[in-house]
Amino acid sequence: MKRMFKTFSLGNLELVNRFVFPPIKIGRGNPDGTVTDRQLTFYQQIAKNGPGLVIIEPVSVTADGREHPKQPCIHLSESATELKKIADVVHGEGRLVCLHLNHAGAGALPKIIGGKPKAPSVMTCVAREGNVSEALTEQEIEIIIGGYKSAAEKAQKAGFDVIEIQGGHGYLISQFLNRKLNKREDRYGRDRLLFATEAIAAVKQGAPDLPCILRISGNEMSPEFGISQEDLLPLLKLAEGAGINAIHVSMGNACFSPPWYFHHTSLPDKPQMDALSWVRNHTSIPMIVAGRMGRKEKVIKVMDDGLADLVALGRPLIADPDLIEKWQKGMDEDVMHCGYCLQGCLHRMKSGEPLGCNLNPEIGLPPLGQTDIPMKVLIAGGGPAGMSAALYMTRRGHHVTLAEKTDHLGGQFAIAWQAPGKEKMKDGLDSLKHLAKASGASILMKRAVDAVLVREIQPDLLVWATGAMQNILEIKGLDNQHVMTSIEYLQGKKEIKGPRVLVIGVGQAGIEITEKLGNEGYDVVAIELTDQIGSMMEKITKKLVLMRIKQLEKVSIMPHTTVKEFKADSVEVEKDGERLSLKPFQSVILASGMRSAAGPDEEIVNAVTRMEVIGDAREVHDIFSAVHAGYDLALKY
Repeated sequence: MKRMFKTFSLGNLELVNRFVFPPIKIGRGNPDGTVTDRQLTFYQQIAKNGPGLVIIEPVSVTADGREHPKQPCIHLSESATELKKIADVVHGEGRLVCLHLNHAGAGALPKIIGGKPKAPSVMTCVAREGNVSEALTEQEIEIIIGGYKSAAEKAQKAGFDVIEIQGGHGYLISQFLNRKLNKREDRYGRDRLLFATEAIAAVKQGAPDLPCILRISGNEMSPEFGISQEDLLPLLKLAEGAGINAIHVSMGNACFSPPWYFHHTSLPDKPQMDALSWVRNHTSIPMIVAGRMGRKEKVIKVMDDGLADLVALGRPLIADPDLIEKWQKGMDEDVMHCGYCLQGCLHRMKSGEPLGCNLNPEIGLPPLGQTDIPMKVLIAGGGPAGMSAALYMTRRGHHVTLAEKTDHLGGQFAIAWQAPGKEKMKDGLDSLKHLAKASGASILMKRAVDAVLVREIQPDLLVWATGAMQNILEIKGLDNQHVMTSIEYLQGKKEIKGPRVLVIGVGQAGIEITEKLGNEGYDVVAIELTDQIGSMMEKITKKLVLMRIKQLEKVSIMPHTTVKEFKADSVEVEKDGERLSLKPFQSVILASGMRSAAGPDEEIVNAVTRMEVIGDAREVHDIFSAVHAGYDLALKY
């Protein structure tokens, strides 16, 4: 790992280490293109003792290539002045800064650009709600090429050290290269490399002294629509002749394979390793490797295998901006590990909120200061909300005692990672547990908060963070079944009897349990009252789960269905107003939603002067909300 902290020459520049922050949309800018304090705080956090090169979020070279309303601008007259604020913040931390240039083409959003997206030919971007593009005219292409030159000039004026050109991921340059999508009959169709050639030349002309990186997808992972290696190879050859200083290799296609584009936690590593090997075999240019690189063992492997010269850390640095410094100092246990779940980052961006993190509520915010009034704080419950409150209240200078009635910390987070494809989320749970224990808070295990404990500690503040419990349905005959809640199943408290299992409720827990049971060979029927299958799930995660479930022959999902009665020889259900009889089941799992656990009794309430109810105990949401509730509590006190 020591080699990662050696300097690296990129053109005429020297990076202080071999880490890079890749271009990640953070949704913290203003719609008018002006830079906000939250953007500046975010980049300062990333740059401080961080990667040698910070590539900021993508900017579109012309207005018609934008992807989201809070995307920074480069096409406006004041863009250089605004972007210089970011460059100055990164430079202030002793790190180099790179401007990432793109045009989304068919991936642009109509409601932002004010019309249909423009692409080499008419095509449909599936991931953008099926938006159909219009074919670019040669005059429009000329304007976009001019946008690349103008953007490069402004990058240099704004003080950026490096420029990166987006040449992959199904965006405009890739669309021109791709024979499956580029059906033009003019010179940009006869020579599919022409647009890339002109775009790179325009950037070089606009900023001849700045090193240049080309970003590509090693594999767009879409056999039907993605660019082939045959069409990608000329771009690599062009890069060598055009003086590109590094190739930045990720995966996927924004329009046709979003799970790979965002490197979802459940995807295998082998396709990425194969793609890196192919790129390495076809170029001598230094390579930056991106995609789920937040574990030391993977960084070491790609370096040992000669597949990387530099390593990009995106979401891992959002989960823990101090990751690189901790690695360098051997403080591995103190790392807050990203689980690559997309829930706190991508899921929020798609909902129109700024990028966040399930496990790091501090990202983009000023550091917590010390309180002027230290208090004795008693926290009831050691789930995500309780651990977060303990961590941040202690950091503020309060004297914290956390009491957990079971023999382990984590609450429902302790079972969430057991769902298929979510195994890496356990690292984040372990990180939160370690940091809570190391915070200085006193932690009592197998100890529920009652009036006796309250009188013993005499807290100035009681924090009620007891989480949620299963919502139990009243169904005729249910008492005669071998029944368990979703929590009891995931905790292994009751044994499944087969071969037939009924899952009632197909929200996030229900759908994940359905897949898990199907993988174990059970004959599963999952019933949902509405058509909201996998409600509250991040969209890519849900899509992947449903795709995997479709491949399980013994699993069926019944939306718009209600269980009416369990009989000795059947289960009576109603689907879309029609009464149906199903064969009996040997096990029934209740996954029919959660409700807040009971609040403190009257004796406890009367024994405290101040109380806060947080997390699922207040209102049932998710891990993101629970962890942030603990942080918000610390801000309040």
